[in-house]
Amino acid sequence: MTHVPQIKVPATYMRGGTSKGVFFRLQDLPQAAQAPGAARDALLMRVIGSPDPYGKQIDGMGAATSSTSKTVILSRSTRPDHDIDYLFGQVSIDKPFVDWSGNCGNLSAAVGPFGISNGLVDPDRIPQNGIATVRIWQANIGKTIVAHVQITNGAVQETGDFELDGVTFPAAEVQLEFMDPAADEEGAGGSMFPTGNLVDDLDVPGVGTLKVTMINAGIPTIFVNAAEIGYTGTELQDDINGDAKALAMFETIRAHGALRMGLIKHLDEAAKRQHTPKVAFVAKPADYVSSSGKAVASHEVDLLVRALSMGKLHHAMMGTAAVAIGTAAAIPGTLVNLAAGGGNLDAVRFGHPSGTLRVGAQANQVAGQWIVTKAIMSRSARVLMEGCIRVPGDAF
Repeated sequence: MTHVPQIKVPATYMRGGTSKGVFFRLQDLPQAAQAPGAARDALLMRVIGSPDPYGKQIDGMGAATSSTSKTVILSRSTRPDHDIDYLFGQVSIDKPFVDWSGNCGNLSAAVGPFGISNGLVDPDRIPQNGIATVRIWQANIGKTIVAHVQITNGAVQETGDFELDGVTFPAAEVQLEFMDPAADEEGAGGSMFPTGNLVDDLDVPGVGTLKVTMINAGIPTIFVNAAEIGYTGTELQDDINGDAKALAMFETIRAHGALRMGLIKHLDEAAKRQHTPKVAFVAKPADYVSSSGKAVASHEVDLLVRALSMGKLHHAMMGTAAVAIGTAAAIPGTLVNLAAGGGNLDAVRFGHPSGTLRVGAQANQVAGQWIVTKAIMSRSARVLMEGCIRVPGDAF
């Protein structure tokens, strides 16, 4: 019996914010995987090591968490006034599919640095020293992200003293601007609040009727008050991820919220749309100890937020969910805004399992509709390894 040998695919393994993933230039992918479809999905799953019934991704680059089962495909932008086209694929750990329904805000921080280092940005736009402004087209959701990348001696500066809770070592700061972050999700009519309400009553079988804020900004997100579902907002991963009943409850909330938001037409579609929407719960400030052992005092934060990603409580906060938090906080009357004290808020610092994060948003009302022009936050990024990924030649 003959066996097909492995092939080499140029790739870079990068950390962006509190996530990491495998980055590819579109032109470096095998021909069959350069277009969307089954071949591309199969290749990326094999790269990451999915589907893995053991839930470990030992035979791939993934690390068996939603924060590390990620892939990115980048190319020179075909759109005016943009430098890079950015496509994100969230690879399911134990099921055979790649979810293309949303963005990864954390890995967005690595897109500009990768693009500069890999020839996807016009050299004329890169200063010898200073800040390079990289205009990114986020192809999953059809939005613009502007990354401000530090440049030293003509190259991306990765080292620095910017500290990000959830990341062990400091690095160079990358400021991100998510322009017009209200997501134009299919079925949601392009509305920031798909039901037209800042707060809705959501009937969830087996759970009850919950007050929720459902918002399309950064990524579709369902916000719930922590107290309504039996939590305080100070929980860490171990408090929830080992509780099968709790995880089932959150998935039920997510599925019914997705249906109400118009993101799916039938409840059973939620199982194949794991990346979106997200579910998060909010609470007023309180003292707690983060996962690193660092104490977070109530006066250091405006509110507490915990969010689930791919069926598990996230160890920190997804970047796109942070955009949703900042946007919702800026709009008086949402559950996020009320948890932060209410009123007009142009920035909030929220507590998450790994520490705190500040995010800002510019919001105003036009003809009775809330408009958010941009959300702003800082992240960092670093190349972990570069070279070639190897996969069996018949894997896709």
